[in-house]
Amino acid sequence: MAEYVRDVMTTGVVAVSPDASLVEAAQLMRAQDIGDVVVARDGEVLGVLTDRDITVRAVADGADPLTVSAHAVCTPNPVVVGPDDEVSAAVGLMRDHAVRRLPVVEDGRPVGMVSLGDLAVEQDPASALADISRAEPDGGRGLFH
Repeated sequence: MAEYVRDVMTTGVVAVSPDASLVEAAQLMRAQDIGDVVVARDGEVLGVLTDRDITVRAVADGADPLTVSAHAVCTPNPVVVGPDDEVSAAVGLMRDHAVRRLPVVEDGRPVGMVSLGDLAVEQDPASALADISRAEPDGGRGLFH
């Protein structure tokens, strides 16, 4: 079983600038087949923007996703974890802060992301969440095609 976050995290970070529009962020999420991006300026993590943030904090309120910035809708100052932190520390942070993803930051710069799914695959490979997390995406077709 993995002991450190670096052993379970997804390496690399998909980031947008704080002034990127929600449309730009959503298009990047679609292209990368991910549900979140880091909002960063000069390598510093300012927030995390999820597909749910875009839906609930902007579109549902009637905001124009072409004119609203990623920084205006993201979760600011996210809880982060380091690559050399123990997996149990990441689990504890997710539980304590009720989050499903943590940016992995080293020397102040984002280097990856660790998700609830990553931890499920590692800690309980037979779980339903682990099965879902390992599943291949459906190519963006969704349930209704």
